[in-house]
Amino acid sequence: MRTFWGLMRAYWFSDRWKEAWTLTIVIALLTALSSKAGVWFAVALGELGNSIAFLHDAANTHPLQTILTNAGILVLLVVLKDAVFTGVRNLVSTTLHRKWRGWLNNQFNQALLDGNHTHFHAQHGSAAGGIVAPDNIDQRIQESIKDMTGGAIGLAMGVLGVATSLYFIGENLIGSSVEVKGLEFLGSYGTAVLAFLAVATYVPLNTWIAVKLGRLLERLNVRMQQAEGSYRSELTTFLRRSFHVAASHGEGVQKSMHDRLYVDIDKTWGRLNVVNTSYTSFELIYNFVGARIVAYAPGLVSFIHNRLDYKGYITGSEMVAQLISQCSWFIHVMPAIATLRANSQRVTELANAIESVQHPREFYQQTGRSDFSYAAQNPVFGLTIQKLELAHQGEDATPFLSAANLRFRRGEWTFLKGESGCGKTSLIKAINGLWPYGRGTIVFPEGVASFYAAQEVKLQQVSLKQLVCLPGSEHDHADMQVAAALHKAGLGDFIEHLADESREGKIWDQVLSGGQKQKLVVARIILQQPGLLFLDEATGALDPEGKVAFHQAIKDNCANVTVISVMHEAVAPRSLSGEEFYHSVVSIADGVATKKPLAPSLPRELTTILAQPRPTEDKWLRFSRRLKQK
Repeated sequence: MRTFWGLMRAYWFSDRWKEAWTLTIVIALLTALSSKAGVWFAVALGELGNSIAFLHDAANTHPLQTILTNAGILVLLVVLKDAVFTGVRNLVSTTLHRKWRGWLNNQFNQALLDGNHTHFHAQHGSAAGGIVAPDNIDQRIQESIKDMTGGAIGLAMGVLGVATSLYFIGENLIGSSVEVKGLEFLGSYGTAVLAFLAVATYVPLNTWIAVKLGRLLERLNVRMQQAEGSYRSELTTFLRRSFHVAASHGEGVQKSMHDRLYVDIDKTWGRLNVVNTSYTSFELIYNFVGARIVAYAPGLVSFIHNRLDYKGYITGSEMVAQLISQCSWFIHVMPAIATLRANSQRVTELANAIESVQHPREFYQQTGRSDFSYAAQNPVFGLTIQKLELAHQGEDATPFLSAANLRFRRGEWTFLKGESGCGKTSLIKAINGLWPYGRGTIVFPEGVASFYAAQEVKLQQVSLKQLVCLPGSEHDHADMQVAAALHKAGLGDFIEHLADESREGKIWDQVLSGGQKQKLVVARIILQQPGLLFLDEATGALDPEGKVAFHQAIKDNCANVTVISVMHEAVAPRSLSGEEFYHSVVSIADGVATKKPLAPSLPRELTTILAQPRPTEDKWLRFSRRLKQK
């Protein structure tokens, strides 16, 4: 699905090919019947015109009855063509649209949400190999796929309509053709040849004009989608950080940002409107000239020389008009083609981005050094890191963090310490395969589940039970197990709402405070029982007592878990009894990470003071060092 045609045909060659081809065949049959009904309509229209023209003819013994009969037949044909054939075809085509879009949506969801973390790499990877990180992925999946599939089906029905009309109308034109004076060498095919010649001259010339305008429409449609996507994305982000905007009185800055983004929409929209208006005017003039002048010209000479009666002239002209209309399908749908190409471009760009990051290591190696190796060993030996270097993008980028050899034993709790920006979080990301550039070997304990708890917790719109059971399914654990985990994490008040996706009209992401969300993470840890736990400032929203409770809950309920933790505190928290939670500390200084056992415990009073950030913190740290030396 990395090319336009690959994207178009994928559904028809998938595991749901029977469904796709059945609906397609039904649409084709209804389109053919609709084209045949168009021929019947032209014949009936000729009959009605003829009965009106000879209303006062002496040979016409039942003039009113003839007119009413022909009018009734014409109405019945309109109902048959538009209400039955075209109406049912519309129902079947919209069903195909729904099925095709659903299949494509599922394919992209599976590709983005695979175990390779494709959704992460596709957004955060730098441009490499001509593949640029796609903007507004949500818009591409929701709107672009929907509009692309609908547009493609409509255009395909148009092509099929042209083919069937050429067959049925052409057959009738040839059958009713007569000789044209001055073109006797054509014999009885004179009017048919003139009709086909008129269509072959008039339609391609105007199609060339339509293509020129269509290319401009395509470029403007792509630009419009990008502008709309950027504006919507910023609105979504703004609503998520609404509190921060209000707290900082940042409404003025936010408004200027919205205004700036909307200016792009407005300018592009204005240009698009001008081109659309020009195209509409061109199409209206084209339709009138084609249906009322070009269509009536081929049979006019024969009608003037009395080689073609009025009925035959009207019928033939109406058929030529229908043939021009059908063959002008490309002109009529040029705006739709421009939109289709714009949407397909957005979707294929996403497909290419997804495909390009299926092998993250090779992808990142195109823009920098990425030589991480991941292996497994006997769980007795825990987690091992060897010759690790982390860098930013660029082949010659200097490593900002290195670790020669770090080993974390089973059941060991390690505290990562260092100045802000020294690379503590980057180290945890690299261990978990979420840092792109650098090198080194990470050896995991074989068969041991790991769990990554970040500072910011975003909750999906699912039931509370499912939120606790993540990353597994809510069917993996009994209600009693989930309730027990919530109770141990300090969220017992919410147990009765396990099956609810919301509370008082708000989803759980809006109901729970920052501290409660981090307690929810504790409930997940207790329920999942990981053997390897990464805490990336996972207690940032908790008060000192809450941080102690957070650690104590893990200590009491997760035996032999290996913990690697990043916190803002200068000193790791201790239990209420004064016992240390952590056994060792990894210090990062001057770009080098070194591991050593945690220093002997300090008096609780001094530890409490040190744990509180304040301007005089350096003085207390120097005082603590002197105490250690003594």
